Amino acid sequence: MAHYRGPESKREQFKRYLEKSGVLDTLTSVLVTLYEEPEKPNNALDFVKLRLGAADPDPADAERLRTELAELHMKCNLLLEENKELRNKLLKYEPLPEEGAAE
Repeated sequence: MAHYRGPESKREQFKRYLEKSGVLDTLTSVLVTLYEEPEKPNNALDFVKLRLGAADPDPADAERLRTELAELHMKCNLLLEENKELRNKLLKYEPLPEEGAAE
């Protein structure tokens, strides 16, 4: 006896889901890039991961980015403090307009 499948099988639903979300197009594009690569990489999985943005970052790059982030946090804090000081100086020379005063 043949199994009755509903109007649309789970497999077809999943396929439509992947198509709608762009997964199939993205994977196809990456695989075409790999196919067209003149010199095939030693590790095809790493190639695919890299193209999809899922590859582990290079430890040197990661450390460089951590250092840069820490420096930018310090710079941001210094600029916030400088901004606060300059606003306070500005208030000495240009007091806030009184409430109810016509502008």
